[in-house]
Amino acid sequence: MAAAPPSSLSYRTTGSTCLHPLSQLLGIPLDQVNFVACQLVALFAAFWFRIYLSPGKTSPEVRHTFATIFGIYFVIFCFGWYSAHLFVLVLMCYGIMVTASISNIPRYSFFVAMGYLTICHISRIYIFHYGILTTDFSGPLMIVTQKITTLAFQVHDGLGRRAEDLSAEQHRLAIKIKPSFLEYLSYLLNFMSVIAGPCNNFKDYTAFIEGRHIHMKLLEVNWKQKGFHSLPEPSPTGAVIHKLCMTLVALLLFLTLTKTFPVTCLMDDSFVHRANFLTRLGYLYVVMQASKPKYYFAWTLADAVNNAAGFGFSGVDKNGNFCWDLLSNLNIWKIETATSFKMYLENWNIQTAIWLKRVCYERVPWYPTVLTFILSALWHGVYPGYYFTFLTGILVTLAARTVRNNYRYYFLSSRTLKLVYDVVTWAVTQLAVSYTVAPFVMLAIEPTISLYMSMYFYLHIISLLIILFLPVRPQAHMQRQPQTLNSVNKKKAD
Repeated sequence: MAAAPPSSLSYRTTGSTCLHPLSQLLGIPLDQVNFVACQLVALFAAFWFRIYLSPGKTSPEVRHTFATIFGIYFVIFCFGWYSAHLFVLVLMCYGIMVTASISNIPRYSFFVAMGYLTICHISRIYIFHYGILTTDFSGPLMIVTQKITTLAFQVHDGLGRRAEDLSAEQHRLAIKIKPSFLEYLSYLLNFMSVIAGPCNNFKDYTAFIEGRHIHMKLLEVNWKQKGFHSLPEPSPTGAVIHKLCMTLVALLLFLTLTKTFPVTCLMDDSFVHRANFLTRLGYLYVVMQASKPKYYFAWTLADAVNNAAGFGFSGVDKNGNFCWDLLSNLNIWKIETATSFKMYLENWNIQTAIWLKRVCYERVPWYPTVLTFILSALWHGVYPGYYFTFLTGILVTLAARTVRNNYRYYFLSSRTLKLVYDVVTWAVTQLAVSYTVAPFVMLAIEPTISLYMSMYFYLHIISLLIILFLPVRPQAHMQRQPQTLNSVNKKKAD
């Protein structure tokens, strides 16, 4: 009698099942094991790609071909037949790129890509229940959507708009020639970013494939003024090792901290109804901190894979050090030490924030902030928790900005006061972020309402009171801040 297939959730995946024994051994869902395995293979493939398929040894066509083939294989390995969604979207949008008029390319590409992504998000909600997914194929689809829309707008900038109508950045990234089919596939499906991103610009990617990437970035930062008299050849090895060490720490935290404090703890009856307010608030902070390592791991490893292939060089810093953070999606130190909601958000999912700015905020004629928020919400998905987080985030951002404008300059007259201000705002920021993003990780509406009711909607109420009743200081007070800083610096010099 044939053995029944394993019923464990860890076995449920549409991708390859060859690593199921390892999944059982580690107690980690199979789709997550497949993801890590693909990224580790991609890391070794990236080193091989940089050394043995370097631009000096092979043609751009060969590099494009190998990058695409590896990427397609990784997608099929991880997602099985779900990968068809990715390929269908790519082919449809290439058809738009070839057949549509220049003025319609960004419009059609945007609505087709976002529409297809939204349909897939909705189908996953109705086919599967909250948090119980066989294989979450939306991640690669979200990255591809970013790239499709980015490329469409940059082609339109290069072929359909006058140079004087473009911003400096739009002019730098504008594409004068439509990509070939191979270039299009390689940009969207290359093995370095197809699984976990990040989004990047077509010009940067083709320059990398053709061997012009580092030289181009050095020219952008005027490398001769940085003290280099001959063209340097920076190696990514140091940056890769550093990022791999960070991913190892994140993995260890995931296997310990995340498993010890799962998000389901927030839905536990003893937490919601029995613990006192301060205990709930502190425990919420711990659980939200425990949910971060998986993002730190995935994004930092993806960054390291690109660097290992020689992609991601951003130039030379003020100290003459080579920087490999062009594709970095987060700055962990600035996230964990953020003293404002704005500072936190600017260092989290960096490439997505850049994408939102380039395809929406800078281009829409009306209500850019509101429309950018709507696009961000739709891109993330249709779980109610996402919208709770974004709406709460708007209130918190406005309230934090009001408080900062009214009171920050009082604390700039001495180092001691500034330190007190930084410590207090750090604690408030971390707790506010934990409160705001809790629905994002809980996904469903019922536990979100239950959690916020147990916390008396305190941050919503405080934020509304600040926005409605705290007076906005006159502009003269706002201008006193740099004067105070200058006076402090003058005293130090004296």
